[in-house]
Amino acid sequence: MATIQKLSGKLRQQLSALNATQDALRDRAGLSRRTMTNVFSGKADFKVSTLLAVADELGLDVVLIPKESVRAIDPNLSPTAPKVLTGVQAALNRLELASPKAKPK
Repeated sequence: MATIQKLSGKLRQQLSALNATQDALRDRAGLSRRTMTNVFSGKADFKVSTLLAVADELGLDVVLIPKESVRAIDPNLSPTAPKVLTGVQAALNRLELASPKAKPK
């Protein structure tokens, strides 16, 4: 799963499949209304501990697998290149954009 939007969509699907409400889930998971809105909106980043709590209450497990193995779980998916920059790569990119380019002689 490559995006927060897709992850949130899967959580919403499971919530619907269980015929549960966000309020009931929020109470069981011990989360605030704002946090629950962030999780299900797909527009805001949230903590891993929040994801684990919500997934657990929805009867889901969070599992990390190698991208090369993704087809074994869902044949319609294919491995993708990483889309999220590491902190180091993001910093290097900012430095490259900020530094004046050397002019060729």
